[in-house]
Amino acid sequence: MNVVKPHLVKVIAGIVLLFSLSMQLHAQELKIGVVSIPTLMEQAPQARLAMAALEEEFQPRQRVIVAKQTEFKEMSDRVQRDIDVMGETERRNAEKDLRDLQREVARLQTEFSEDLNLRRNEEIGNLQRSLLKEVQDYAQTTGYDLVVGDGVLYASTAVNITENVLRAMEANFQAAGN
Repeated sequence: MNVVKPHLVKVIAGIVLLFSLSMQLHAQELKIGVVSIPTLMEQAPQARLAMAALEEEFQPRQRVIVAKQTEFKEMSDRVQRDIDVMGETERRNAEKDLRDLQREVARLQTEFSEDLNLRRNEEIGNLQRSLLKEVQDYAQTTGYDLVVGDGVLYASTAVNITENVLRAMEANFQAAGN
């Protein structure tokens, strides 16, 4: 009498299951696409608009910093030029004013950088959520079963839908009146 071992039954059942799934997949063709998120982040009009808005928002503060830097440079040049003819008290006061202005410029630059980075990260987060929604909408309307993004090591042009998504994003951007 032949006794079939339990692990052999599991292997055979697994092979039968894989075969039946394979047959179902072949019966139904999958539509798969690849999207380059970095390309969309660089080229989408929504991204350009967000970065332009950030630049406009921070431009006045940038001008203040440049003006303070210019003031510091002019004061430093003046102190260097006149240091030999200054009295002791006048020299100490000028050096103190110079140090204070240097600290103020450094503080303004630090605050500017921190605030800009915080706002840029907010905008990038909003943009990423918007891009994800655009890709999902495009995939649903065009009948894609699977769209992958980051982490793809190779994608042929046949499955790379980045340009199509970008065109859809541009159309949506124009339709929104931007």
